[in-house]
Amino acid sequence: MKYQTTLRRLSRAAAAAALYVMLTMLSRVFGIDSGMIQCRFSEALCVLPLFAPEMAGGITVGCLLANLFLGAPWQDVVFGTLATLLGALGALALRRLRGKTRILATLPTVIANGLIIPVVLKVAYGLEDAWWFLAITVTAGELISATVFGALLLPVFDRLPFLKRDNRG
Repeated sequence: MKYQTTLRRLSRAAAAAALYVMLTMLSRVFGIDSGMIQCRFSEALCVLPLFAPEMAGGITVGCLLANLFLGAPWQDVVFGTLATLLGALGALALRRLRGKTRILATLPTVIANGLIIPVVLKVAYGLEDAWWFLAITVTAGELISATVFGALLLPVFDRLPFLKRDNRG
């Protein structure tokens, strides 16, 4: 039984990573995956740690892979992935939220990206805009992708048997 539980958790994390990469690539088609104005559809997955702790690792690995596939500079690969990890761990910490307050679990992702990504944009991409301006644009994109899209996905994720908590452990 323990093997099945471990395999189920690993499968969920891998599925989250693959979905993150796919949704980021979809954002790329629309030209909104990175830069001063960004709205990665994949950031809606930041609500997944509410359902299973392994999802925090899954979306972090997905972000790392997506950044590598996009050919991002090393600073974006490292610190962009760190922002996603911090957001996922924040959502995981808020896992006990119930009902409509669960949407608050998206805020760590919004905050982490709103603080870290503007610095990455300035250093790695050489954007000359003011940090505060980049913070506003990145945070706005995160509010749309993580909070609004995440809120739309919560009822969908609630119904997926794949995300039901394991009875053991």
